[in-house]
Amino acid sequence: MLKLVVLASVIAMTGCASITGSKLQPVSVQTVHDGKEVSGVGCTLTNDAGKWFVTTPGSVTIQKSTADLAVDCKKDNVLSGQETVVSKANGSVWGNILAGGGIGYVVDRSTGAGFDYPNTITVMLKKLGEVVGLTDTAKPEEKKAQ
Repeated sequence: MLKLVVLASVIAMTGCASITGSKLQPVSVQTVHDGKEVSGVGCTLTNDAGKWFVTTPGSVTIQKSTADLAVDCKKDNVLSGQETVVSKANGSVWGNILAGGGIGYVVDRSTGAGFDYPNTITVMLKKLGEVVGLTDTAKPEEKKAQ
């Protein structure tokens, strides 16, 4: 009987993510080039639930989803960087599976409430020529050998 009471208490505390959790999540975005943080970079964050814009370093509230979050950043047509951020199930979705079984999980999955992205996203920037392969990055001694 005690085990049943403990299990019921745990389930009640975890709750359904779609009821206790939010469908929205604030995320911070920062951009780095050559080991230094770069400010003033415009970034677009996109998943199957929408598109959001932020200037780094900064924060934006996005709608959660089970889909990956694509982050595309550019500054002055000189620097560019992309990251793909994976959505992961949070703790409340597991409590929902125990408490409500499949129906609650389906609801949490469809709303994204049971899933989270990392709170901070770091995008590594490269010079635009390096991204598209136009910059000659060979060292002078390598050029002589060619």
